[in-house]
Amino acid sequence: MSERFRSIHHHRMLRVAAATPLASVGDAAANAAATIALAREADAQSVDLIVYPELNLTSYAIDDLHLQSAMQTATLSAIETVRAASADLRPVLLVGAAIARNGRLYNCAVAIARGRVLGVVPKTFLPNYREYYEKRWFASGMGLRDLDVAIGGERVPFGTDLIFAADDLPHFVFHAEICEDYWAPTPPSTAGALAGALICCNLSASNVVVGKSRERMMLSASQSARAICAYVYSAAGPGESTTDLAWDGQGSVHELGELLASSSRFAHAPELLVVDVDCERLIQERLRNGTFNDAASAQDHPECGMRRIGFAHRPDYADVGLRREIRRFPFVPNTPDKLDEDCFEAFNIQVEGIAKRVQAVGAERLVIGVSGGLDSTHALIVAAKALDRLGRPRSDIVAITMPGFATSDGTKGNAWALMRALGCTAEEIDIRPAATRMLADMGHPFGRGEPVYDVTFENVQAGLRTDYLFRIANQRGGLVVGTGDLSELALGWCTYGVGDQMSHYAVNAGVPKTLIQFLIRWTIDTDQYDAETDRVLTAILGTEISPELVPGEQMQSTESKIGPYALNDFFAHYVIRHGLAPSKIAFLAWHAWRDAAAGRWPLGYPEEAKTAYDLATITSWLERFVFRFFQISQFKRSAIPNGPKVSAGGALSPRGDWRAPSDGTAKVWLDELAANGP
Repeated sequence: MSERFRSIHHHRMLRVAAATPLASVGDAAANAAATIALAREADAQSVDLIVYPELNLTSYAIDDLHLQSAMQTATLSAIETVRAASADLRPVLLVGAAIARNGRLYNCAVAIARGRVLGVVPKTFLPNYREYYEKRWFASGMGLRDLDVAIGGERVPFGTDLIFAADDLPHFVFHAEICEDYWAPTPPSTAGALAGALICCNLSASNVVVGKSRERMMLSASQSARAICAYVYSAAGPGESTTDLAWDGQGSVHELGELLASSSRFAHAPELLVVDVDCERLIQERLRNGTFNDAASAQDHPECGMRRIGFAHRPDYADVGLRREIRRFPFVPNTPDKLDEDCFEAFNIQVEGIAKRVQAVGAERLVIGVSGGLDSTHALIVAAKALDRLGRPRSDIVAITMPGFATSDGTKGNAWALMRALGCTAEEIDIRPAATRMLADMGHPFGRGEPVYDVTFENVQAGLRTDYLFRIANQRGGLVVGTGDLSELALGWCTYGVGDQMSHYAVNAGVPKTLIQFLIRWTIDTDQYDAETDRVLTAILGTEISPELVPGEQMQSTESKIGPYALNDFFAHYVIRHGLAPSKIAFLAWHAWRDAAAGRWPLGYPEEAKTAYDLATITSWLERFVFRFFQISQFKRSAIPNGPKVSAGGALSPRGDWRAPSDGTAKVWLDELAANGP
């Protein structure tokens, strides 16, 4: 494995930290020492950027002491101490200090890197209500651009028009704002993000009151979502004056609205919250979001008015591990509350989708093929719930099981048990005579009694099943409900045309295989159906995924041919939703799947199914996925029937999330994996 492959910088990620030093009440030298101590700790953890609290070099709650000349001199001395100490440290430091300029005192963020003060950003919005009195001491930086300030005997950039960018690491671009700035209706970080900053930072004091923590989290999450950025927030903690206020030291890091990490609160010791942010994910999201570009246009393109302050970060591309939780199942939440909420929404999106289609076309019946497998089971229970909502009897569902040459007694039994439990009009059609006749008419060896089980043999069965469903729908005024899922569409694992690729309404087309399993479990756990239906559903969940098309002593395994659906859904998410390169996907999958004992598994996931995959296995299946997805399967997706988008992770309808040429090639993606992968 190449050393670069292991590096987060190689994959356009950065390690950031929200620091909560132990403050003093106005002892600038002590505050500088506390700042340096955490900077050294961060350096040992290979942190790229540290965000300290507001005014951490002076302390925040010292009131009129900010206006004392001695304090102002001590502050400049503290900045010089930190600057000198940073010379041999990896992280860029964003520290808080009150700095005098041109007869005014400003509440500032000071960017320091490798012994150099990069620039100074004054606070724009000064709170002067309730417990806040900042306009008594500070001037606003609003409108201050193209200026400089004397720090340590040299002139450095000063103003609200600064973003900072590493010359040798293109994705390391950050912006600083201070506390109240992001409580404002127009946070300065919005302009910073529109100008190109991928990481927005907030140096905050923010005293704590009941409910304040939730408010901060809401603001950080929403700003990271709206501005399509990572948002690093650090609030003042232990050591600040408690004359009239209290402090909790809250730190957090959000990315695209998602909380990556949060610190402990009310701690009595310094804390460094460290996590890796994915800048490539942010870049790709901005490329996909035309509204982001429109917002830049509406603001007269902030990048034209911002100064981009360069610095040398000197990345070594070493293996520093990954400080970031990667969900094994990106389509499935791994916390109980979110899992329940998402399953409720996904299930009801599907139910409402098919219910609307039934009403729109005036269908007398729903016609569905039931194999006893996961997909048809889920489509059937969704159809049953839709008719319940419409006040129609479940007998209006014509559920047909169609055993073929390899259908097992177990799956056929489960199909019949489920159809009966739900109260459908249940029927069976043995497709073997018709399939044998068709193969014989074609001159296929199987028609002469020879055991030849090729793709023609398999697709004759799949095609006949679909043919029967459409003709029965004609006969009975019905609508054919598709059973194929998002995972199969991604892989092209479906029979085109007169096959399981086609239906009148593809109710599962927006749901990946891994999510379907959790949706079925959710219906059991939430008592959507009766006890007998739940019993059958539980049995079906325990059945190996198989197309059951080729006879033999051992059941045909889908995953042995196309790879584990757990990995394929992981690959699909990062290709469809984020457009990441295969080498990056391999890196993320390796960290997500290499240790079955690490990280969280979704609630209810069977213990016996918890597994791990090594990098060689991941890369092998990823190569196959890339080939199938980009080169041989698009023509099937270009002709799929209607079906509801379910997951924010994406869908594959050419009328929705995914448009691609049917005659494309996978070469670019395979070459990228070969060049940059393990």
